Amino acid sequence: MMSQFEPHLRWVAGQQDRMLRLLGEWAGINSGSRNLDGLRRMATAVEAEFGKLGGEMQNLDLRPQVVVDERGEVREERLGKATWVRKRPGAPLRVFLGIHMDTVYGPGHAFQNVELIDGGRLRGPGVADAKGGLVVMLVAIEALERTPWAASTGWEVLINPDEEIGSPGSAVILADCARRNDLGMVFEPAFSDGAMVGARKGSGNFSAVVRGKSAHAGRDFHLGRNAVLAAAEFAVAAAKLNGTIGGVTVNVGHIDGGGPVNVVPDLAVCRINVRVATAGEQKRAEEELRRIADDIDARDGIHLELHGGFSSPPKPVDEKTAELMGHVAACGEELGLGEIAWRGSGGVSDGNKLAAAGLTVVDTFGVRGGNLHSAEEFMVIESLTERAQLAALLLMKLAAGEIPWPRKAKV
Repeated sequence: MMSQFEPHLRWVAGQQDRMLRLLGEWAGINSGSRNLDGLRRMATAVEAEFGKLGGEMQNLDLRPQVVVDERGEVREERLGKATWVRKRPGAPLRVFLGIHMDTVYGPGHAFQNVELIDGGRLRGPGVADAKGGLVVMLVAIEALERTPWAASTGWEVLINPDEEIGSPGSAVILADCARRNDLGMVFEPAFSDGAMVGARKGSGNFSAVVRGKSAHAGRDFHLGRNAVLAAAEFAVAAAKLNGTIGGVTVNVGHIDGGGPVNVVPDLAVCRINVRVATAGEQKRAEEELRRIADDIDARDGIHLELHGGFSSPPKPVDEKTAELMGHVAACGEELGLGEIAWRGSGGVSDGNKLAAAGLTVVDTFGVRGGNLHSAEEFMVIESLTERAQLAALLLMKLAAGEIPWPRKAKV
């Protein structure tokens, strides 16, 4: 029966206006992944609300991201700090909840304003991905804390500043969180119709740094070794992997290199993204990229060095994940949300990393929305209450023992 939870669900519904206000304020703070000042402002705003939950709260330094620049040099870039909150770590059941505070929109991006649009939607940078989810997560935890069952459940929250660039600095923290908790809830956006993500592909980013030999394009053309041409050949060969290895997709995203057209270029950097559906596809793709790189590197006067790898392994739906998805769907039915559909996605989230570290996780508890990573990003306003109630009901059922869930040995 849901009756014992109804007063707390009504309380969640009463938070709709507050949730919308918070979302407008938070989406109005530019927190692009590279905007360290904006991320600090965002963290301050978030911590003012999450600090009221009464848990232990810390700012966590992240190790720098290793990047390959346009000159082919490997260097480090600083990242923002993560916000970490934990309460009752010794409780019998421990739940991880997480979402990111960064967006894909830097301070120089034209898309900065938050506005109401027709159809009960809010448009703005990060309103769906994922500041709407951040608001939903906050209110779901607040609802749990108001119940008599909260004492039986510990929770751990990570709000990271680097998810949109692959969580390079927070990956190790996510792995630690996965080992400490019994299940995970990540608040990435759901689809606009309410469907949630089941399986996710894995993702890897690679940079091929090609060095050749410069020469005068007229007098000494034969002495040159064209790095741009070799990088282009790498790009074409990599792109030919599409359709040849299961569900693998290769996107050639960017090539740096070259200069005056009367000079044979001696440097080029080709950047690609690879998506895979299974661990086997990941292994095959890595092997093929290495083979292509080695073939080009073996040419006279050409040196190719391949950097990067898979930052997010594939996230299949295993037996425990399917069980958790079933509990989520049952909560949705009780709330009158209808039958929740589950769809696979080529996109990745921190749920990939948590699952790879052994945590059973559902990673789309955030708002309903669409047009992500574009200047038309929107979220459905009524989904603030819908999704906060969905997450809160699952938490309350777990805490009350209505949903039995196996506990890990404490670490």
